[in-house]
Amino acid sequence: MQDLGQIGTLLPRASVAARGQGRAQALARALGAGPFAAVLLFVSPEADLAALAAEVPGAFGAAPVIGCTTAGEITAAGYSEGEIVAVGLPQAMFVITTRLIPDLGRIEPQALIGQLIRDRQAMARARPGWEGEFAFLMVDGLSVREDELASTLARGLGPVPLFGGSAGDGTRFGATFVLHEGQFLQNAAVGMLVRTAARVRVFSLDHLRPTEARMVVTEADPAARRVRGINAEPAAREYARILGKDPGQLTTFTFAAHPVVVRIGGAHHVRAIQQVSAEGDLVFFSAIDEGVVLTLAEPQDIAAHLAVGLAGLQGTGPAPAILACDCILRRLEALEKQKTGEISAVLRAHGVVGFSTYGEQVNSMHVNQTMTGVAIYPPDPAEGGGR
Repeated sequence: MQDLGQIGTLLPRASVAARGQGRAQALARALGAGPFAAVLLFVSPEADLAALAAEVPGAFGAAPVIGCTTAGEITAAGYSEGEIVAVGLPQAMFVITTRLIPDLGRIEPQALIGQLIRDRQAMARARPGWEGEFAFLMVDGLSVREDELASTLARGLGPVPLFGGSAGDGTRFGATFVLHEGQFLQNAAVGMLVRTAARVRVFSLDHLRPTEARMVVTEADPAARRVRGINAEPAAREYARILGKDPGQLTTFTFAAHPVVVRIGGAHHVRAIQQVSAEGDLVFFSAIDEGVVLTLAEPQDIAAHLAVGLAGLQGTGPAPAILACDCILRRLEALEKQKTGEISAVLRAHGVVGFSTYGEQVNSMHVNQTMTGVAIYPPDPAEGGGR
């Protein structure tokens, strides 16, 4: 069992039921006095967003508060729903710059890249002895702009690793929001650039193994992430045929259990299916285009794989605190295979906190059906700071 008391000191966290008044104040009391360099809120769509937005300013002192809505939460109990999770980053360990990208339809790459470079230089001057760095992103999960945004941010971040998650709306896929300065916003993204005295490691885990079954996208609408044709046949019908299923049987559970991947740069990355449209098209969570070769993947045991992956972050020293973004399709697969309790036990044992997403970002890519995150380790006194 990990030292969860130490983990809570590195990355204090608290959670409360989403419904009700005074949620921000309740979280602030549970989180502790701080002071915090920033506070993150992962908010169930069951919450009264307008009331919460009004409560946030000043609730956590002078700390900037950013966050998003979720497709489920990860709390001290593991997988949870109907809660608001707060995570504090103590000033004694972190210096943070937060940035809002208010209109994802009008991303200005050069201006954004230049701002990130200036932010990173300013933080290095402010804390020259702190060498741990990472960037964390939350983005409207229905914006269809995550791929472009992640690619642009990576150019400004240089060697700084990026991870993040697309905001969710449970399994409704109706409206998703990011939180910045007391406002819940759509078609926007919010992130933070972090410099820390701690040692950090950004990671990405998936439990999928490519098979020999392949299919070619023959008709697509890339802007809408919609595939109309596979192997020159109607997309949903052909995908169902390859699985040996009736097209009417395709559900979110089917997509979670039978994902497709693409090969990019010598590695496979998931291109997860969100839903079947009324026209029989397949709507994806991430970028897709004509000519792309999709490979059917088969999942390994999701709980066992997660246990091995998180144990691999442990190393030989003290346990890290882990902030994670976990794809909704992993949660749905766990539910379908009755693995929710087992996965929650793994998350508890490793002190993971975070939320379930409509997609994940890692460095320059927007991906699906992964857990991405950062492991934050206590500073090594012998080194005088983070790596």
